[in-house]
Amino acid sequence: MNPLIRSRHHSLQLGCLLTLAAFAPAASAIQFHASHSDPVAPVILGVTTILFVALLGRFGARHLGMPSVIGELGMGILLGNLAYYIGFDMIVILREGPGIFDSVARLLQGEACDQVFDQAPRPERAEYLHALLTGVHGEELIQVAHTLDVFSRYGIIFLLFMVGLRTSIDEMRQVGPDSVRVALIGVLLPFALGFASSYLLIPDISFHTSLFLGAALGATSVGISVMVLQELKLEHTKVAHIILGAAVIDDILGLLLLAIVSGIVVTGGIELMQILVVILMTSLFLAGAIFLGPYLLKLVIRLIRHLDLLEAKMFVSFLFVMVLAWLANLAGLATIIGAFTAGLIMHDAYFRYWGQVREHPVSISGLIMPLEVILVPIFFVLMGIQVKLETFLDWKVVVLAGGLLVSAIIGKLLAGFGVSRSGNRWAIGLGMLPRGEVGLIFAAIGKSLDVIDDALFSAIVLMVILTTLLAPPLLKRSLQNEAGHQEE
Repeated sequence: MNPLIRSRHHSLQLGCLLTLAAFAPAASAIQFHASHSDPVAPVILGVTTILFVALLGRFGARHLGMPSVIGELGMGILLGNLAYYIGFDMIVILREGPGIFDSVARLLQGEACDQVFDQAPRPERAEYLHALLTGVHGEELIQVAHTLDVFSRYGIIFLLFMVGLRTSIDEMRQVGPDSVRVALIGVLLPFALGFASSYLLIPDISFHTSLFLGAALGATSVGISVMVLQELKLEHTKVAHIILGAAVIDDILGLLLLAIVSGIVVTGGIELMQILVVILMTSLFLAGAIFLGPYLLKLVIRLIRHLDLLEAKMFVSFLFVMVLAWLANLAGLATIIGAFTAGLIMHDAYFRYWGQVREHPVSISGLIMPLEVILVPIFFVLMGIQVKLETFLDWKVVVLAGGLLVSAIIGKLLAGFGVSRSGNRWAIGLGMLPRGEVGLIFAAIGKSLDVIDDALFSAIVLMVILTTLLAPPLLKRSLQNEAGHQEE
């Protein structure tokens, strides 16, 4: 075996052993603790354990040259399935995802446990969950799970806020028709293919479920492609500009598509008027936030001039993203739409005339990044924990996962042909291929709305992992081949 491969293999094994070694006492402490003087202690332990697992996953991924999100997801999948079969109560609860809180409410209302956990693949699982929730430590387990769920939701908000911060409205206006065409094809075609393939592969699938599967395929996480472009020192090339420009528009269209699909699911209908209302509400929210947001920011900043510059940046940024996330939810939209919009509006120039010029002012992105680094990995580990490998024992799930993967690849590759002039269309299509965190967010929202079950969620996660893993080496090879031809 190659020494490098052997070293990486051993590092991965060590990471898995360390994870289990670290988690075992933590889980045991949560499961068998005597009494705590501070009820927050189990919550602290649970959060710390998840963060440690995320750290190991990130380290392992970086060591193997893979995106961090793959390592965090992978460690979550490993932890969730292994600890579940060993019998750690906390993991059993976390595997159920946000739906566990609805289950608790239904149990308190007197509903039978076999009806509450009707999606359980085995009857004993329903009985096991019922015993945990109604047992001595049931309340404590729910508190820890709820806290981790809240932290992960904060992570999603700050992740989309950071995406918005890195997106320039001025650049959106200058991306050109090529990027617009690539983005349109890259959202609509995968959506259509995902919708159609789900119906073909699983005829009894619901209409709402097919909508969310299609929406998950339309998403793009271009950050992974950016890393490849930077590694090859091609971030200033025409191909890079088209990919980045298309990704910006892709984000807007993807969030608009999510708003429409979520609106259809919540209202239960697909009337043209309802779709138009969702589009109108989304457009009004975006336009209102973009045009009124700067005036509100300037007013708030003027009122807090007595604060330190860094304090002001932190407080104003935090409050602004939270307010817009809340307003988006109030308008019937996903909170991440508000978070992304806040990132589009917010920038350091608002604090330019603060007073005395600092030698080394910290940017808004630099201030928010620690929150993102801490909270976002919690979301990805929890997503991994919710992947139930036993669902792949059903051949329908395997077939659907394969169909989603093929649809995801074809849809984005054909998007590259939206470029009218000569260029590396395959490279542009490959640059749009990774789904990464955005696809996971779409899947998580679908699961929270009860239109994505455990099996379909696992299929989506598998699609996300494979597209994220395939994109970097294929994109790198395509760009290197183009460079070689140009030299010849």
